[in-house]
Amino acid sequence: MQVTALQIENHIKKRGRGKLYLAQDFHKFGSDGAVRIALMRMVKNELLIRVAPGIYVYPKIDEKLGLGVLYPPMDDIAKLIAKRDRARIVPTGVYALHALGLSTQVPVNIVYLTDGAPRKIKIYNHKILFKHTAPINLAYKCDVLMLVVSALKEIGNGNATKEDLSKIKEVLTHDKKENILADSNLAPAWIRKIVTSLI
Repeated sequence: MQVTALQIENHIKKRGRGKLYLAQDFHKFGSDGAVRIALMRMVKNELLIRVAPGIYVYPKIDEKLGLGVLYPPMDDIAKLIAKRDRARIVPTGVYALHALGLSTQVPVNIVYLTDGAPRKIKIYNHKILFKHTAPINLAYKCDVLMLVVSALKEIGNGNATKEDLSKIKEVLTHDKKENILADSNLAPAWIRKIVTSLI
């Protein structure tokens, strides 16, 4: 058990601070029981922080400004949960706007559409909600466009400002034009019209 704990500690320190881990990432270092006990002790000793069931972080510490522990972004945690569950996700509502830089507001409850199981997970003072959706809403090959579609749905038809459209246009440059055009056929007609005009 001590060997397992030492191997886990060496592994996370070698990779550096700020990394998120699933409990299953450490199974190569020992049995499920040995790993579980090692992680519990590391949390107790404040080497690791348990951010959600089965998810841990070797936290960054801000010593210059004295801010203490710097927690990982909520989106990184949500993506790791999706990876573990082999599910696709896309943020919705205000958080989709925030992810694209269209809003500075970070909601207390962050909602993702998923093709996985619906669930609610409490992290820090926030909640991540995974809502099951039809596969077509996650069928996009272009993740950037999927996020843009989600954000525009939140803004509403005819409500996007020139500033909104300018930022969306910039975001769309992060993927190939042909990929965006191909995926735009999955979007509602009014969103497809906006996207094609921007690229």
